[in-house]
Amino acid sequence: MDLKTALINRLDEARAGLESILPRVDRGAPIYPDWTLKQMLDHIAGWDDAVIASLRAHLDGQTPDTPAERGINYYNAQTVSTRASLDFDHTFREFQASREMLKQIIREMPEEKLAEPLILPWGSKGTVSEVIEIFAHHEQEHTADLLRWLQNPSQPLTDSAA
Repeated sequence: MDLKTALINRLDEARAGLESILPRVDRGAPIYPDWTLKQMLDHIAGWDDAVIASLRAHLDGQTPDTPAERGINYYNAQTVSTRASLDFDHTFREFQASREMLKQIIREMPEEKLAEPLILPWGSKGTVSEVIEIFAHHEQEHTADLLRWLQNPSQPLTDSAA
């Protein structure tokens, strides 16, 4: 299997795990103290957007913006607050569309660009493989959180690693 296929499969695997449990989640219940399912999906889509911007700049030979340069917590709050007016269905469509855009950029990426270092959304350098693994793992952490939360959905999670 070539690297592009492996990266896309890794993203698909992480996403499939998350999407498999979404129907079991009460959309209005707080999963984390200030986040319902909608805010969690906004957060994931926001990070996909940041990775898309970094990969697009890398593909075009440009220096990307670093949207998380003010810190990950600041960026998380910003991605959720800028999507606050969206309804759940719109959020879910963005959550799906941003992942498809990310996979399309990987498909377009020449092999040599896959191996070259790029600037990641938080400003450090890494490879395409590294950033994809970080975000696939991040999504799997949220999936694990949801599974844990589903055991006691009346209690928001306060000890998440995601």
